[in-house]
Amino acid sequence: MTYTVKDILSLQVAPALGCTEPVAIALGAAAAVSLLPDRQIDTIEIWVDPNIYKNGLAVTIPGTGGLNGLDMASALGAMGGDPTLKLEVLDPVDDAAVAAARSMVGDGRVTVHLLREQAGLYIKTVVNGHGHAAESVITGLHDNIVSLALDGQAVTKSELLPKLPSANGQSHLAAMETWLKERCLDDLIELLDHLDDDDYDFLETGVNVNRRLAEYGLKHGPGLGVGRTFERLVRQGLIKRDMITAARILTASAADARMSGARLPAMSSAGSGNHGLTAILPIVAIEPFIDVDHAMVLAAIGLSHIITAYVKAHTGRLSAICGCSVAAGAGATAGVTYLMGGTKAHIAGAIKNLIEDLAGVICDGAKCGCALKLATAAGTAVQAALFSLHGVNVSFTDGIVGRSSEDTMRNIGTLTTQGMIETDRTILNIMLEKQFSDV
Repeated sequence: MTYTVKDILSLQVAPALGCTEPVAIALGAAAAVSLLPDRQIDTIEIWVDPNIYKNGLAVTIPGTGGLNGLDMASALGAMGGDPTLKLEVLDPVDDAAVAAARSMVGDGRVTVHLLREQAGLYIKTVVNGHGHAAESVITGLHDNIVSLALDGQAVTKSELLPKLPSANGQSHLAAMETWLKERCLDDLIELLDHLDDDDYDFLETGVNVNRRLAEYGLKHGPGLGVGRTFERLVRQGLIKRDMITAARILTASAADARMSGARLPAMSSAGSGNHGLTAILPIVAIEPFIDVDHAMVLAAIGLSHIITAYVKAHTGRLSAICGCSVAAGAGATAGVTYLMGGTKAHIAGAIKNLIEDLAGVICDGAKCGCALKLATAAGTAVQAALFSLHGVNVSFTDGIVGRSSEDTMRNIGTLTTQGMIETDRTILNIMLEKQFSDV
């Protein structure tokens, strides 16, 4: 099967309200509750893979006044979520739902189970109420509800289940990722030739959605206030507002807002809102510095999403490596290079520069500190592009860098899926030990 740019954007790019891991947990609970005849809830049990657990542990849930936790995310989804909204499931949550979720968690009626050996994204939710048990299972994608059941009987007719059959026994995501991994950089760039007006409109929507998060972060300075601090340093004359700094300010500001629970959606990329911020905003930030048609900016963002999806096809959806750095960062630097008139060779060089620079950045869960990593990724994406455009390219003899950008992106996938399994376990153990020692 052959995929188009429209297919990639449709499956890989979507709005998400809040960090996608707790949101996915909320979606699972909301989906299960929707099956209960009277929607009465006694208890909730959830089972999650290590990376969902890691990323849902500390990040603030939007619209809750600073609440966090996997149990709270599940209770919020159950008490006030709308599963038909997918990754915006928490949009209808109001004060009454928050109070009910607080009470449920406080009474110990939500139990979280960590499946330490579970590979890949996995969330199973069982909601018990008035003698009934409703179950949902999410795998692969954060909003991919693969099964529903009520009292042990499978529910096969539901608008929440995938509308299309799997492709050759694979999920549509897996089939697309298999196809992506077989493509070369030329193939990926050529996909841009088929962008149509609907695609441009969709890409523009992503710009507007993520820019609103950045504007909120700059205005209010939530979380660590990384973006606003960069802005203050510029105004004080301590640093200069150049392309690199502009990318850092815009991207970090959006991350500040999102990670602190601002009730604004992000346009995600490859299953992550923060990936979406990194894939889009550095490209938006450099537009005022160069003479270019806005349609080219949108095309560059399209390329960024494509490259982000390509890298994630190799690394997996969640891992020990910070995907905002190596996947969305690679996408952003490809987009920046393309926007500045770079050739395929320049784009390949920028991707290799970026991965050489950021390959060691770990993912230690979603939290306010992610704004620092996104600032680094955004600035490095612009720097890697500028270096490549000026003939600075990392040699294939250096470390994990391959002869081509494709080899380099495959190598980061190998490092992630084969070399850092124990690292991922160690990160989670450190986080768990810290969490329980503070109780």
